[in-house]
Amino acid sequence: MSTEVRVPTLGESIVDATIASWLKKEGDQVRRGETLVELETDKVNVEVSAEQDGVLQKIVKQEGEVVSVDEVIAVIGEGAAATNGASAPAETANSQKTTPPPMQRQSTGALEAMRPSTGSLETQRQSTGALDVQRPPSPLARRIAAEHNLDISQIRGSSPHGRVTKDDVIQYMEQSTQPTAPIPRISTVETPTSPVPAVQPQPVKGQAPVSARPEERVRMSRRRQTIAQRLVEAQHTAAMLTTFNEVDMSAIMEVRSRRKESFKERHSVSLGFMSFFTKAVVGALKAFPRLNAEIQGNDMVLKRYYDIGIAVGAEEGLVVPVVRDADRKSFAEIEREIADLAKRARDNKLSLAELQGGTFTITNGGVFGSLLSTPILNGPQVGILGMHKIEQRPIALNGQVVIRPMMYLALSYDHRIVDGSEAVRFLVRIKELLEDPEVLLLEG
Repeated sequence: MSTEVRVPTLGESIVDATIASWLKKEGDQVRRGETLVELETDKVNVEVSAEQDGVLQKIVKQEGEVVSVDEVIAVIGEGAAATNGASAPAETANSQKTTPPPMQRQSTGALEAMRPSTGSLETQRQSTGALDVQRPPSPLARRIAAEHNLDISQIRGSSPHGRVTKDDVIQYMEQSTQPTAPIPRISTVETPTSPVPAVQPQPVKGQAPVSARPEERVRMSRRRQTIAQRLVEAQHTAAMLTTFNEVDMSAIMEVRSRRKESFKERHSVSLGFMSFFTKAVVGALKAFPRLNAEIQGNDMVLKRYYDIGIAVGAEEGLVVPVVRDADRKSFAEIEREIADLAKRARDNKLSLAELQGGTFTITNGGVFGSLLSTPILNGPQVGILGMHKIEQRPIALNGQVVIRPMMYLALSYDHRIVDGSEAVRFLVRIKELLEDPEVLLLEG
């Protein structure tokens, strides 16, 4: 009896997905619970597993096709089909053994020499069993490996489940002593044996000139398309403006230096900067509630809860998991939750619920070396704080020039409901809380 493989429910407001990669091909034996295909949605990738043991009889939807929820994408048949199929080669082999052609009789010794030994077959079975517990390589990793003619099975994954990612492929190429040259994507013309001067093709009137420069066309992933669409929408629908300030990080760095060892020993997590900034943002949002709102029609919805989104750079693009009720969490709880969300974001294990909602967002371009930038709103939110690189700079303090660890802060806001003076005072409040951690502990 055949079973149809259908697209599962993908989450709130997500009605379709793209076939990212088939992990099995037609005719393959599959086990119940084994991953068959990876679907790419706007926010996360979804793995679809087999609901019964059997054979993958037919793949209805190919890689790159867009599919809807509950749509049939494959058919799994009973396992007997594999047994019937396996008997045919045996019968053919017996018939060939009965009446072997002359050439085959002469090459019997060579064939026996080429036949793998029992030990090698056992080794292959052990290797296959080890690979079964690993997650398949990411689509981007497979694409890079194919472009550079690499055997992706030789690359070890660094993630907990052995999943090979883009970084693993790049690291493998860098460590390889004989890297394989990428396959050129431009057509070539054989060079004549005699030294004939090359004739440059003349451009046809009305057409672009012919160019020998190599180009590569890569289809944007579904997540990247969604990111692009929403960023453009944010600029088109909001009256976005950015204000800047700078903060002296000396006090926070001094607290971290004194407390980081005892903090980690007690809470089993490192004391980073994000917990300080999250607490400072919550304190400023309480003082200026319009930064914690959104516009719905002609109404302003002022939110009295504080779900802070933390932007994380993942393989397929930026994602913003949410720390719920940040005002009720301790420094240790915030650090622990941010570390967990960031790790699972990079491993593509976040659920849709963890990416939805959020009342305000923090993004840290400083981890990549950014000194100053203007973050784009994460709609429908009306505020986003941009952190940047900490840099030792000379500043005037009490009539003297001193060197201090300084960070530029950027606040982008929706000018439709947030006035400029309110945004400036909001950012100044964050600066005050960060430069005096005692106030941050009392009011943040």
